[in-house]
Amino acid sequence: MGDVAKDLTAGTIGGAAQLIVGHPFDTIKVKLQSQPAPLPGQPPKYSGAMDAVKQTVAAEGPRGLYKGMGVPLATVAAFNAVLFSVRGQMEALLRSEPGALLTVNQQFVCGAGAGIAVSFLACPTELIKCRLQAQSALASSSASSVAVKYGGPMDVAKHVICEAGTKGLFKGMFPTLAREVPGNAVLFGVYEALKQYFAGGQDTSGLGRGPLMLAGGLGGAAFWLAVYPTDVVKSVIQVGDYKNPKYSGSVDAFRKILASEGIKGLYRGFGPAMARSVPANAACFLAYEMTKSSLG
Repeated sequence: MGDVAKDLTAGTIGGAAQLIVGHPFDTIKVKLQSQPAPLPGQPPKYSGAMDAVKQTVAAEGPRGLYKGMGVPLATVAAFNAVLFSVRGQMEALLRSEPGALLTVNQQFVCGAGAGIAVSFLACPTELIKCRLQAQSALASSSASSVAVKYGGPMDVAKHVICEAGTKGLFKGMFPTLAREVPGNAVLFGVYEALKQYFAGGQDTSGLGRGPLMLAGGLGGAAFWLAVYPTDVVKSVIQVGDYKNPKYSGSVDAFRKILASEGIKGLYRGFGPAMARSVPANAACFLAYEMTKSSLG
């Protein structure tokens, strides 16, 4: 099996493992990010991550934590195939000779390139996911189109296309790029740096499950530490009304959130995001490496 085919297969399996482990955390993150600002003197809909979990399970049952998973699961093959195969091809281009160990800086470049490619799949996928996840948090806001109760992923896509055409599915493309490009540069850079550290600067193919999981988990944490505010901006733009948008663009959203809520407004849902990133990315990279190794 060729290198591209190995990356496609291993990336798909790794992405599925990441999604299954991490989706409930992602649901809570989006609910916290997109809840409407409380009226003066009134408490917010969710007081924190655990309160969001309790309210979600009480209102929708445990399956409410997996709302919006259909689209990412259906597209995880394409998403991770692009991410890992583009990164693999960039690694091949940067190697001085087959099998040569790349520097950490070169791994940053490979991650950034993969981030550009994957953004074009991530944007419409996450728009649908976020609107499904956020609708219960925004149900009390009559001014928001997300108060519509979507029947599922295809229903979201149909509503969006009817409202704004196909281009409506790419709402939030700029903050998606602003998250994926530097985020994946950091993710893969940190992941490979830790692998090389654990292997003593030698060949990393013999590393055990523990070091691979630790490197993957810490790489995922580094991703969110580097780009989290851009994810908040992306979420609020993607769940917003098409006809009467609250924000004119990414910069406007950033400024308004900062003005009304301060720095903490740009870190809404940060706890669930970090709690998700470590186990989800540990599962993803372990599954990826084990699958690729088994393919020879």
